[in-house]
Amino acid sequence: MTQGKRLRALIRDRKARVGIIGMGYVGLPLAVEFARSGFRVDGIDLDPSKVRDINAGKSYIADVATDDLAALVKAGTLEGTTRFDVLASVDCVIVCVPTPLRKTRDPDISYIVSALEEVAKRLHPGMLVILESTTYPGTTEEVMLPRLEETGLKVGRDFFLAFSPERVDPGNRVWHTRNTPKVVGGMTRECGRIAAALYAQVVERVVPVSSARAAEMIKLLENTFRSVNIGLVNEVALICDRLKLEVWEIIDGAATKPFGFMPFYPGPGLGGHCIPIDPHYLSWKLRTLDYQARFIELASEINGSMPHHVLARIVDALNRAKKAVSASRVLVVGVAYKKDTSDMRESPALDIIRLLHDRGAKVDYHDPYVPALPAGVTGPARRSVPLSAARIAGYDLVVIVTDHARIDWQKLVDASRRVVDTRNATRTIRRGRGKVIKL
Repeated sequence: MTQGKRLRALIRDRKARVGIIGMGYVGLPLAVEFARSGFRVDGIDLDPSKVRDINAGKSYIADVATDDLAALVKAGTLEGTTRFDVLASVDCVIVCVPTPLRKTRDPDISYIVSALEEVAKRLHPGMLVILESTTYPGTTEEVMLPRLEETGLKVGRDFFLAFSPERVDPGNRVWHTRNTPKVVGGMTRECGRIAAALYAQVVERVVPVSSARAAEMIKLLENTFRSVNIGLVNEVALICDRLKLEVWEIIDGAATKPFGFMPFYPGPGLGGHCIPIDPHYLSWKLRTLDYQARFIELASEINGSMPHHVLARIVDALNRAKKAVSASRVLVVGVAYKKDTSDMRESPALDIIRLLHDRGAKVDYHDPYVPALPAGVTGPARRSVPLSAARIAGYDLVVIVTDHARIDWQKLVDASRRVVDTRNATRTIRRGRGKVIKL
């Protein structure tokens, strides 16, 4: 029996042991789905606190219920570890590590390389290796494959290699790991078939594509599409500001067209683990091919400038009250990058707080999902303050940066002296519209 047939049989019978490297927003939900489907799963992470939480059945990811995790740990189908030695016993290993940007906006794939080294040391015949971390087209073929074949094993015959981009949207109550279609591209046809067979056990729809490089590019297209369109609508917001128009009305009106228009919405800047970062991976790759991705660069420039536009709106609002920024008390509402999550990665709220802090403002924040900010994130350590009417009334200005659903916006406006709303969170309020300045 070939290695491929043996591995497919193990996957089909759900006897394959799965190792997942990286127990963050991508890895932990994926581990839970595999364990829930009957696979034995080892979740590997270098953060001992995450491993302790996993083994105690305590979820630190909002999209994973603690009760679900605890049941799987108790059943013995999911276990956390900081030790890579378990890879010697797994049949399938999935790499879900961060891929940030360096300060020069070049790709930092050091986490991928570190994980790759650990896998290569323990690569054995019949192992399937899948990369899920977002990266530039060619990473699987140019970085992963040569290192794994240095072991003497041959891809497509002795071991199998594929790329399948993560599509995690933290806080999304409709689309999650199981029902989001899964794109899969293998280094060989056999690699692609085996990787698709594995994911078919835990997701409702698998979308095979011709190669790992194609799968890598698909992920970057998805997020570049969003980045460019958000950049466009952010520029429309700047245009509307100069034309004395409200951008939200313009978008809502255009969105009534039943064809040829897809609404995107402006905001205080881009945040999260994908949209502010992924397009730069593509842009960097194209620069190595002597091509400038002008749309990507322009969208990044516009999106990156939005915290400064918000600062200008804040200054304008305070000037109307004859208040200097340096003499003002400002409350920022929401520091997560998107509503109803605790995820602060690349959040524009952090930039806005820093800009205000650097200009001498006394800044507090409220976020029901983020109880504290450690020192250095926005200057001094901060704790979320309660949203009592008396406290709100003590601030010269309230800035809405994240439109969490659990906040009563009417009560906030009623208690405020003045508000800058960057998310159109106050669109349904009945009283106090004169206090509100929109983005």
